[in-house]
Amino acid sequence: MMSRPPLLDRRTFLRSTTGLLVGGSAWLVQAGCDSGLPTASDPAGDGGSGPDAPSSDSFCTIDEGLVFRAAPRDGIPSLTDPPTTSPDGSGLGYLRPNDRVIGVVVNNDALAVPLNILWWHEIVHAVVGGRRVAITHCPLTGSSLMFDREPLDGVEFGVSGLLYLNNLMMYDRTDDASMWPQMERAARCGSRSGAELTMLPVLETTWSGWKALWPHTRVLTSDTGWERSYHRYPYGPYDEPHSRELLFPLEGDIDVRRPPKERVLGIVDDRGAAAYPFGRLDEVGPAAAVPDGPHVIFWNRDARAAMAYFRTLDDRALSFEISNGDIVDADTGSRWRIDGLAVSGPLEGRRLDPVPEAYVAYWFAWAAFHSDTFLWRSE
Repeated sequence: MMSRPPLLDRRTFLRSTTGLLVGGSAWLVQAGCDSGLPTASDPAGDGGSGPDAPSSDSFCTIDEGLVFRAAPRDGIPSLTDPPTTSPDGSGLGYLRPNDRVIGVVVNNDALAVPLNILWWHEIVHAVVGGRRVAITHCPLTGSSLMFDREPLDGVEFGVSGLLYLNNLMMYDRTDDASMWPQMERAARCGSRSGAELTMLPVLETTWSGWKALWPHTRVLTSDTGWERSYHRYPYGPYDEPHSRELLFPLEGDIDVRRPPKERVLGIVDDRGAAAYPFGRLDEVGPAAAVPDGPHVIFWNRDARAAMAYFRTLDDRALSFEISNGDIVDADTGSRWRIDGLAVSGPLEGRRLDPVPEAYVAYWFAWAAFHSDTFLWRSE
């Protein structure tokens, strides 16, 4: 594979760690000396009961010093098969055009899971295109990933209340001593430690952008069975791009090459990790098509969305350019949209394969999990 350019120089600063009031007055996140990790005497990790655990006092493969308890187990309740409706259905008063959604398509079945819902629940179990999936979002790291539950016999995950590098740690409801940090995409504690999750591609975009792509999509309603203010972001100014406010320590300092809470599209492949900042992509223009070895990164300013696709179609590696504000392949002149569909030209109706491992996260979090990441610069 083509090598990425050398890494940029890394500069750091000493960031402060502060508490954060979540949900108005619901509960105050606090960092304590006890992380609440599963142990032989407390496999549930919260002082409660749980299944039998390995005999060792600690059985995690990650640094337990970077794990902190932020909430009680299931204090943030995950959802299973919540009700959905059409874009013009009822129960959508909480959702505005510019609100962000995780858009997923499986077997031509489209579903939008708004971040408004995920701020309060973090994990949504659903069946999309006949496939059992877990759609996840960690508000503290801004990371949106979907996992295939079929290889795990449809297992459901709960929100453990633990954070690793400020990232959501899920627990397995069939083996609740097993902990799965979302951005690790694998179990890192418990008897299932080392088991990997299969990722499925998602497109994080605005609600108006997703509706334009998939007008017949389903979308979650506010009728979740829980009383939550889905119209309101519960973390105050935490998500402002230049905010340095974190709940708990990282391993090292925040990477200051980009604003800490700027969204990036991250990819991990045989060449290592790479990050494509939304701000840099936006500097290119209303649309961008950035080559990255076997991939191409599409950007659409109106939809505030970026996604990575494999460039090869019918054994031919396509080259892309911007023409009159549109993404066009130089080989056939076909015009492409942000979800990888050719909408005009000789390839009309064809789709590029999305890169399942590509997902959106805040820059500080991506750099914390991938300290040697390549950072793309628009020039």
